[in-house]
Amino acid sequence: MNIPNKLTFLRIILIPVFVFILLVRIPHGDYLAALVFIIAAVTDSLDGYLARKWHQVTRLGIILDPIADKLLITAALISLVELGRVPGWIAIVILGREFAVSGLRAVKAEEGLVIPASPLGKLKTVSQIIAVILVILQASYQAYIQIPLGAWAMYIAVIITLISGIQYFYRYMVTS
Repeated sequence: MNIPNKLTFLRIILIPVFVFILLVRIPHGDYLAALVFIIAAVTDSLDGYLARKWHQVTRLGIILDPIADKLLITAALISLVELGRVPGWIAIVILGREFAVSGLRAVKAEEGLVIPASPLGKLKTVSQIIAVILVILQASYQAYIQIPLGAWAMYIAVIITLISGIQYFYRYMVTS
């Protein structure tokens, strides 16, 4: 197994660790959970970059990488809903888009076409990651900054998520 695929597996392994740390009340747990989430998120960019750079793109990586990405965001959003830090409708909108786009990509893959990630799709991922981190750490910076940065970042992530989802559906319609 190559290093990019090992990084993808590491991301999957870090998901239950992240959820456990976030949901169990331990001293400095939010900081630790944010750190684990950041490490997992960084592996998302690093595995793809290394696979392309080293010409180690594999079928396993092509299939597993987007699944690992969806698992990480899903686990984070569900955990944050459980903690009462994110409204359930936000998780539904974001996760609904993820499943819908994954379905579209699967249909196109069956037809032999690949709908690659767009720059807007990548921005969507970055906005979701930033929003999750800001929501996790909100209690630690709220004493200094009275603006609910985490909530606003999450709203921005929802908007970008919806726009990128519409873009994927448009690309689907054009290639059909």
